[in-house]
Amino acid sequence: MTIFARLFRLVWGGDVDRALRPVLAVSLAGSIAGSSAYPFMGIWAIKELGAPQGTLAFSYLVGALLAGLTGYGGGHLSDHIGRRPLILFGWGFQALVPLALIAVGHHTYVGLGLLAIMPAFGSLGGAADTAMVADLVAPERHEAAYASVRVAANLGVTIGPPIGGLLLVGGHWDHLWLGTLVLSAIGFGIAYRYIPRGGAYAPAGPPQRGSLGVILRDSPFLLFMLSSVFATMTYIATEVLLPISVTTTHHLSPALWGCLMILNPLFVTVFQLRLTRRVAHIPASLKLGLAMPMMGVPFLLLNVNGSAPVIALVIVIFVTGEMLWVPTSQAVVAALAPADIRGAYMGAFGGTWSVGWALTPFLGLQVRHAYGDATMWMCVACVGVIAGILGLAAARGHDAEAAIASAA
Repeated sequence: MTIFARLFRLVWGGDVDRALRPVLAVSLAGSIAGSSAYPFMGIWAIKELGAPQGTLAFSYLVGALLAGLTGYGGGHLSDHIGRRPLILFGWGFQALVPLALIAVGHHTYVGLGLLAIMPAFGSLGGAADTAMVADLVAPERHEAAYASVRVAANLGVTIGPPIGGLLLVGGHWDHLWLGTLVLSAIGFGIAYRYIPRGGAYAPAGPPQRGSLGVILRDSPFLLFMLSSVFATMTYIATEVLLPISVTTTHHLSPALWGCLMILNPLFVTVFQLRLTRRVAHIPASLKLGLAMPMMGVPFLLLNVNGSAPVIALVIVIFVTGEMLWVPTSQAVVAALAPADIRGAYMGAFGGTWSVGWALTPFLGLQVRHAYGDATMWMCVACVGVIAGILGLAAARGHDAEAAIASAA
């Protein structure tokens, strides 16, 4: 058995659907390429371009909003022309981004404009990628399949940043962009070679109806989208609010925080599939009702003690809820979505992440500035509880359908 085969079996086990393996390979390669550069882009914008922090924050806000709109558009288009063209477009754009970053030079607003449109173009293929999982895998394997893709993405997140850090040794940004170009080109090459044109469970033909009207009349799905906005806000809190809090209020060094933050992708890589299989028999609504509060309420511990062990405990509880939430929610959406407009549903659902990215930094930092960390974490906890209540209510009437999509 080769080293690669041993690693594959160690991380994913031996029961990953063969049809899904190209998606896993593309997800892993793309995640490595993206995470080797993305964590450093804000630093690049401030230090190399001299961008004001407020202007940089506005660029991220615009990018998040554009990503939400183009995510639905890409999913809708993939229902009509197929998943593969949109996936290749998304990865192809990612492969070209490093060249554009090299060409930017020191032009501040050109660089910030590029940062703003990157998520929009990237999200065009995101919904198609998510919908293709349901096209390739039987309904009773959906949750396990989404968990497998999530493991690939998180494995890439653990590999990419160290590569980016090594490329930046000496402070040469062009080295980072050239290295990312090579990694992105590999991801595009894998996608071009192996992503199939269809799947055994794909719809027979393009839809004969508009997707937007169907989505707007689907009350359970709209409620589920609202719950996802709140759940995403708790997720983004760990990405944006927690690093600021632990390094300023609780005085942890950035290096120590860097070690703690690795716990999240590491736990997902090691335990996601094992947890998904263990809880497959639990109704989706109950999993969501438990998972979302687990992502918000533990932050209240920081109001009592902000030491490194407590922060690690908060991250572990949070990531357990996250591992319950993400594949379950994707499986529920796959169950709720009509097969012929599955891509549009996935695109609309993916837009909830963009709303969360747009709202959380702005609202969270405003609350922190006005009332302090304790109030901010109380708000995050309340948001997690609200997300759980809404998710349970939205999925409860559809547990019979979601159970098909949740069986391991």
